Amino acid sequence: MSPLGTLRRMHAIAGAPQLIVSFLARLPVSMVLIGTLTLVTVETGSVAAGGLVSGAIALGEALGGPVIARFADRIGQRPVVLATSLLDAALIAALVAAVYSGAPLPLLVLSAAAAGLCMPQIGPLARSRWIALAGRRPHDRERSVAAALSVEGVLDETGFVIGPALVGVLAVVADPGIAVLGAAALIGVFGSAFALHPTALPGAPAEAAQESLLRLGLLVLTVPMFCQGLFFGATSTGVTAFTQEAGHGDLAGLMYAVMGVSSAVSGLLMASVPASVPLPLRLRAAALLLTVCSVPLLLAPGPVTLALAMLALGCGIGPHIVSLFGLAERAAPAARLGQAMTVIVSSLIVGQSLGSMAAGRLAEEFGFHGAFLMTLGASATALAVAVGVVRSRWYRPAGRAAPATAGAA
Repeated sequence: MSPLGTLRRMHAIAGAPQLIVSFLARLPVSMVLIGTLTLVTVETGSVAAGGLVSGAIALGEALGGPVIARFADRIGQRPVVLATSLLDAALIAALVAAVYSGAPLPLLVLSAAAAGLCMPQIGPLARSRWIALAGRRPHDRERSVAAALSVEGVLDETGFVIGPALVGVLAVVADPGIAVLGAAALIGVFGSAFALHPTALPGAPAEAAQESLLRLGLLVLTVPMFCQGLFFGATSTGVTAFTQEAGHGDLAGLMYAVMGVSSAVSGLLMASVPASVPLPLRLRAAALLLTVCSVPLLLAPGPVTLALAMLALGCGIGPHIVSLFGLAERAAPAARLGQAMTVIVSSLIVGQSLGSMAAGRLAEEFGFHGAFLMTLGASATALAVAVGVVRSRWYRPAGRAAPATAGAA
């Protein structure tokens, strides 16, 4: 199945509006993080303060996300996503007001953490929604699930490329605060639209909702996803350090975008992999590709060779993430799929935050090589887990039926 064919399949399952709304509802996540970092840094004159406030948002989301998804699985996506979207939009606006009013740093950190705690979990809940819709197509459920997870991975990555770019443009044309307020508006409007879409899943029966998430197959996946977060944090830091050392600091965003493009294309192509190729094998192949392609980062002599290395590196990212979510779908209880997906995403967020902090210190001590060594270490660890720990027997297709949706797709 070509990338275009994958998109056509998603359109057939639920229509273009679902794709558009879910993308615009998750776009603000990256906008809030980079926008808050920029805003606080500009207003306080302290990069450390900006990093602390932005980090509080990320940590809050990592902690609050699984709780929000748990409520969505139990009582239904519509009321939970609607409430958190409107509340989070208000909390982000309040954070911007606090920054402009010169509020003390501890108050800014608390406000940021509250905004992160209430962030609507669009990405994970969209994945559970697509999987439920795919269950309505028993004749090709596996291919439909593969297409859904491929497209969702692309939407996430596209958001993390476009979001910072939008913040940069708005910060130059207007003000960093406008960028953050714009993100709040997107959350309020399109988060609500996502909540009210006819495909929103209802709550699960009480008995089914009590199934435990403490399944070995699911818990193991948090490790390679955490490594993927470390990878992202270390790589972005390493690219920034490399371009600055080379005297081309303005190329950092472009370098990262190159990786995002190849990752998106390879992620879409995962829907074309024959069902006979087991998901654990796909995970191992993707982790191996990540590890092998991390080595050239340490050897790149200039911006052109770094761009080529980033292009190759992206070819492993999309398949790795899509395979992890595919395995999570098989390991998790059907009635708690949204929360399971959010736990996996939270592992990524925590890893990315810690990776950025640790790689920053390494870059200060050893230059870009220090950050890229962390990229290689994270990839190698993910490969070790995929090969030495992940077992196929934990991830057999369940053939589960889809929960009824609140309306026709």
